[in-house]
Amino acid sequence: MCDFYAARAENATLWDVENRVYTDFAAGIAVLNTGHRHPRVTQAIAAQLEAFTHTCYQVVPYEIYVSLAERINAIVPIHGLKKTAFFSTGAEAVENAVKIARAYTGRPAVIAFSGAFHGRTLLGMALTGKVVPYKVGFGPFPGEIHHAAFPCPSHGVTSEDSLAALEMLFKADVDPQQVAAIIIEPVQGEGGFHPAPPEFMLALRALCDRHAILLIADEVQTGFGRTGKLFAMEHYGVRPDLMTLAKSLAGGMPLSAVVGRAEIMDAPLPGGLGGTYGGNPLALAAAHAVLDVIVDERLCQRSAELGARLLAHLQAQQAHCPALAEVRGLGSMIAAEFRDPQSGLPSAEEAKAVQRRALEQGLILLTCGVHGNAIRFLYPLTIPAVQFDAALAILTRVLRA
Repeated sequence: MCDFYAARAENATLWDVENRVYTDFAAGIAVLNTGHRHPRVTQAIAAQLEAFTHTCYQVVPYEIYVSLAERINAIVPIHGLKKTAFFSTGAEAVENAVKIARAYTGRPAVIAFSGAFHGRTLLGMALTGKVVPYKVGFGPFPGEIHHAAFPCPSHGVTSEDSLAALEMLFKADVDPQQVAAIIIEPVQGEGGFHPAPPEFMLALRALCDRHAILLIADEVQTGFGRTGKLFAMEHYGVRPDLMTLAKSLAGGMPLSAVVGRAEIMDAPLPGGLGGTYGGNPLALAAAHAVLDVIVDERLCQRSAELGARLLAHLQAQQAHCPALAEVRGLGSMIAAEFRDPQSGLPSAEEAKAVQRRALEQGLILLTCGVHGNAIRFLYPLTIPAVQFDAALAILTRVLRA
């Protein structure tokens, strides 16, 4: 997207090879909630680098893997005894969550939602609910994957509509007794930062319980403070059976995890899960530091405060920008949706124009949404107040242009 090459970065600031300065509201697509090169993260990596960089945990285990798994088990909103397994990417976490669900239930089918994004592997693409650009030219995809409409008021889909679509799916396409899991992003990421309505999440949990279907919460993008709580599922009071984690877990290092109820996690046979690089020691050390920073710097609270400011600021600009149709989100997972002022139709062109003008003024933004017509805001939660204010000023100029 950017027409320059990065040379260095610190917290919410990037410098390119020509020494131009940018404020980063993309954060590696939600990977850097603790900012670029947080001192405690880099120190933790450096310390681990002096010990060892790799053994492959399945060959020679190490304590840092166990201690991080214990920390995650203690903080996720899942009932009962929990276990965690580490991998390298979000897509790996999703694939392994599906494997675990199938092993535990003995069932083949999985249900995902329209607008969802669950990765770019073959199974990840099959689960993803958006064709362009993720699926074009890459089929055929794995079978026994089904989709229901995600409840999204701005797309004309209510919670009742979505639940009815699931019931119709059970009548027309798949026996619920053959469904291993339903996977959902509590707030859709690539799909446009749409939070699932609370009443829908409660009903979905009840539906899963009724049919003995596992509920998988994909918190790859929503996790670790982005929504104003450590995990987005905490907004709902609903406990999933499995969760997938990645992105901001390790402050820029490649690390992901599947965490779930212990009896579910124990279902695969020994050797059924794993990977050469899963739970890399450098990434684990970084993740320990990230969790420390989130607590010590109160980043969940700061996420809520910054998000409230951004939400109010964007809403105030709607009177001056007819194309800015909707502002939504949880915590600091905020999106601005653009529509053509005359037709009311989604306008990717308007969103891209805002993105382009912002970049010209030194602010990096990302688009998202099924129609590509939303701007999402993913600044580091550690961004200095003065820099955040300056970014809001850029947004004002850009939206009123």
